[in-house]
Amino acid sequence: MSAPGLQSALSPGARPRRLEVGERGTTVLSRKVLEKIAGQIVRDETYAGGSSGGFLGIGRQADLSARPQANVELAGNVAALRVEVGLPYPVPLRQAADQLRDRISSRITELTGVQVRQVDVTVSWLRPKESGAGRRRLK
Repeated sequence: MSAPGLQSALSPGARPRRLEVGERGTTVLSRKVLEKIAGQIVRDETYAGGSSGGFLGIGRQADLSARPQANVELAGNVAALRVEVGLPYPVPLRQAADQLRDRISSRITELTGVQVRQVDVTVSWLRPKESGAGRRRLK
């Protein structure tokens, strides 16, 4: 036996009924997806960087073009994030961390609909800005 609406939906030439928003399913994002999105936001939209290379944390190198490491704790539609970044030196650390928190929080919510409750920023390294002026050469 088939459901009453199923036969008409499967008939040739029959148009399927459009579901209302409340009748549609939901999209569930895994925490790994949110971690990658957060890292990519930091890499693409801020001046912070991550670490690249290495194996099990050994031999990692500071890289301002690498995607930073992000960890997400997800409870329903609410997330708490921890992001480990590197920053160019000199930079006002408190101001930089506040800007990162604000940018990550707003973009995650905008892109995914997940509400961000908290963003913890850990600055794991600082790298001097690349400039040739004022540097001495070793002989």
